[in-house]
Amino acid sequence: MKIIEHFVNGKSFSGSSKKTSEVFNPATGEVSAKVNLASKKDVDDVVAIATKAFVTWSQVPPLQRARILFKFKELIEKNSDELTKIIVSEHGKVYDDARGSLTRGLEVVEFACGIPHLLKGEFTENVGTNVDSWSIRQPLGVCAGITPFNFPAMVPMWMFPLAIACGNTFILKPSEKDPSCPLRLAELLKEAGLPDGVFNVVNGDKESVDALLSNPNVSAISFVGSTPIAKYIYENAAKFEKRVQALGGAKNHCVVMPDADLDQAVAGLMGAAYGSAGERCMAQSVAVAVGNIADELVSKLTKEVNNLRIGPGLDKGVDMGPLVTAQHLEKVTSYIDLGVKEGAKLVVDGRKFKKPQGYEKGFYLGGCLFDHVKENMRIYKEEIFGPVLSVVRAKNFNEAVDLINRHEFGNGVSIFTRDGDSARTFSSHIKVGMVGINIPIPVPMAFHSFGGWKRSLFGDQHVHGMEGVRFYTKLKTITSRWPSGIKATSNFTMPTMN
Repeated sequence: MKIIEHFVNGKSFSGSSKKTSEVFNPATGEVSAKVNLASKKDVDDVVAIATKAFVTWSQVPPLQRARILFKFKELIEKNSDELTKIIVSEHGKVYDDARGSLTRGLEVVEFACGIPHLLKGEFTENVGTNVDSWSIRQPLGVCAGITPFNFPAMVPMWMFPLAIACGNTFILKPSEKDPSCPLRLAELLKEAGLPDGVFNVVNGDKESVDALLSNPNVSAISFVGSTPIAKYIYENAAKFEKRVQALGGAKNHCVVMPDADLDQAVAGLMGAAYGSAGERCMAQSVAVAVGNIADELVSKLTKEVNNLRIGPGLDKGVDMGPLVTAQHLEKVTSYIDLGVKEGAKLVVDGRKFKKPQGYEKGFYLGGCLFDHVKENMRIYKEEIFGPVLSVVRAKNFNEAVDLINRHEFGNGVSIFTRDGDSARTFSSHIKVGMVGINIPIPVPMAFHSFGGWKRSLFGDQHVHGMEGVRFYTKLKTITSRWPSGIKATSNFTMPTMN
C-alpha cells in the first residue's frame, strides 16, 4: 500500500503520529493509498522550521522571489498532464475540468510574478516643512492555508503563491481526501529554487487544524470549506489574534428572466450545476425561473440532464465523474431523499443511474433535477455539494431578488437577461459578493479578488488579486525629517503641517 507523507523543509517527512487516512480512487471505489496525519507536535515542529526560514526569506528581494515563481510557472506548464491526472485519480473530476482548475490556479502564480510592482508603496514629499512620508508593505511571518478536497490544486494556489511572493513562509494543510497534487506542487517549488522551509505541506485532521490555530508563531490563516468550519476557523484564529480569511458555503442562484436567451441559460446552468459533479463552492444549485418561463426551462433542462455522459474522469467525452468518497455520495443521496419527502418534484432522479461496467464500486450519482422547490425546504436552504439542481419559481424580478437576498449565503449569483436595466439593477441591489450577467460561474480572474458576502465569508479580505496582497502583508507608514538648519524646539501639541 502506498504511503503518502508530508513535505517539510524541502523533503518528505513521516511525522511522529501513527494516525492515517485512506485515499480512494473515486472511479473504482478502491483504496489507492494511505496518508499520514500529523500530530500537534509535528505541526509545531513545522511551524518552528517555517519561522526560522522566514528570517532569511523575508529579506530576499521581491524580484528574486518573482524569478522563482516564474520558474515554478514553467514547471507547472511542463508537468500539467501529470498534475491533471493526479487530480482526476483522487478527486474524480473529468480530465478537462481538472486541467481547467489547474489553469485557474496557475493564473494566480502569474499574478504573483508581478510582486515587485504589487508591493510598491506610496510617497509624499513635504507633508510638513522638510518632512516626507511614505508607506511600505512588509510580510507577516508564517502563514497557513487549510484547503478543501474539491480543488486540490487551484485553491492552494489561490493562497501560497501570493503569500510567499510577499515574503512570508507558508504551511499548507490540504484535504486528506486528495493530498497528492499539493505534495507534487511542493516538489516543483523546490525544483524551481525555493529555499527549504519556505513552503511546507502537512496532512492532517482536526488535530492539525487546531495546532495551526493555536500556535503563536502562525500569523495568518486562510481557509476554504463549509460555513460551520469557516466560522470555527474565524472565531478561533481571532481568539489567538491571527489575521484570518475563511471562505464558507454557498447556495448560488441563477435567475432566468422571461426575455433571456433560454438555450444560453440552459447551457450555462448545465455546466454550472453538474460540472465537477456539483462539488464546487461556485456551483449554481438553484435556478430561479421568473414569470412564465419555468415550464419551458424545466423541459429543456430535463432533456439535457437525462443526456449527461457520466463515467471515469479519464474517459473521453465524459461530462461528469464520480463524487469524491462513498460518505459524500451517501450525504448527497440523503438530500435527494429529503427533497422528495419535503414535497419537491423530482423531475430527474439520478439515484437510478446505472454505473459503468467495470466501475460498479465507484462513487457515481446521476444528475438530479427538482422542480417546485420552496424557500422553506432544506434542499433549498442548505448546500448539497452534489449534482442536484433545484428550480424555484418567482412571479417577477423583485420577488427573485428578495428571495436571494434573504438567503444566509451570498457567494455567487447570475442573471440571464437581454435587458440592460434589469441586469444593472440586479447587480446593484443583489446582496452577493460575485455577480454574473449572462455568465454562469462568475469566478473573478486572478488579478481581481474572489469572495462572497454574508455567511459565505468570515473576515474582511477576499483571496488573490490586490486583496490577497493586502491580506499577506502589513502596512507600515514612515515619516521622516533630516536636520536642515531648523532650530530644535519641543512641541507639546498634536503635530500639524503648520
